[in-house]
Amino acid sequence: MAEEKSPQPEAEVAEVKSPSSNPNAGESGTPAASIENTPSSDEQQATDFPSANAPDPTAANPEVNPNATGDKPTAVGEKPAAKKPAAAAKAKKEKPPAPEDKPFNEFIEQEYLPALKSALAEQGVKDLEVTFVKDKIQISGLSQNGGCWQVRGNWQSGQRQFSVYFPDEDINKQKAFSCATNGAKASILESFMIDERKVTLDLLVFYTIQRLNAQKWLAWN
Repeated sequence: MAEEKSPQPEAEVAEVKSPSSNPNAGESGTPAASIENTPSSDEQQATDFPSANAPDPTAANPEVNPNATGDKPTAVGEKPAAKKPAAAAKAKKEKPPAPEDKPFNEFIEQEYLPALKSALAEQGVKDLEVTFVKDKIQISGLSQNGGCWQVRGNWQSGQRQFSVYFPDEDINKQKAFSCATNGAKASILESFMIDERKVTLDLLVFYTIQRLNAQKWLAWN
């Protein structure tokens, strides 16, 4: 008796749809937003997507993010510091001119004479008279062709008198000194401050006081 063969199952046939039946066939699965922000291959364009390496300038803290836009925030109630004009800042750095930078006559009249009076008053000289004149040097036996600027001082009703001479009208150049008592003319013209190359107001007053003290004319003698 012939063996019956079981019928073979029909092969499953996968349904193949034609491209025309699937409207999305062949299209990319990339989201629409990515496609919209993807730059063209022909032209470089910026996108709204933040860089992976740099924080979003509009979202990051401007105090710590150098890429942040806008001004740095100030503390509550604090007003932004006002910017000073460049001219005002420059003027503030400039130092006022030194007394010795003044013209010779102005320096003697405005600086040296007042300072000398004050210094001698501290040494007990109460009736000092000082003048600044251009005249011949009042030295006994000295022949002169012309005069020079000199500071003359006297006190005790003229019993003590001295002169500081400036032949070159310059405190840093040649200077001389003379002194006399009882209204007589001085007999010696001395070099004065010959070792000082750069003369200042303080030095000029100091050396004058020192020279008068050497005559034992001041309070401590």
